[in-house]
Amino acid sequence: MPDIPGLEKLVNSAYRGEGAKKGWTTEADLLDGIRIDTARLQEMIERDNAAILQVLGTDGNLEGCVYLEKKGEKMYLGMLTVAPGGQGRGTGKWLMREAEKYAFGQGCSRMTMSVISVRLELIAWYERHGYYKTGETQPFPTDIKFGIPRQPLEFLIMEKKITF
Repeated sequence: MPDIPGLEKLVNSAYRGEGAKKGWTTEADLLDGIRIDTARLQEMIERDNAAILQVLGTDGNLEGCVYLEKKGEKMYLGMLTVAPGGQGRGTGKWLMREAEKYAFGQGCSRMTMSVISVRLELIAWYERHGYYKTGETQPFPTDIKFGIPRQPLEFLIMEKKITF
């Protein structure tokens, strides 16, 4: 069973606030507010065909996570998170690879994700790992449960064919 309080703390520390600026995955300059709360995490966990993979450090603390949701023959990858102080050590790459293995084991042939379009460094990182821009975009949600945008934002949809 996922550690909801630990996940909430980890995800918010990596994406928002001053502490998130220690890592390169921060959205702190793009969005105000929190990234996730207990209720949203609970709802995500309870979805059919959804899972959250977690990585614990040697000290037993949560170091990383990724949300996965099967949608037909595609697996949606979201909320790929590594603690700001632990970034750059391969944890994100390992989590992504484990997510792809999980998806393949679930009968999925493709991974799909949405990335904020102005996050060029993150998009480039995903491209280096085999993901490509599909050309599809989606509007950024206007409700505050995802945060309050400081500028107009949209999502790029990226995909990768997975084989093992």
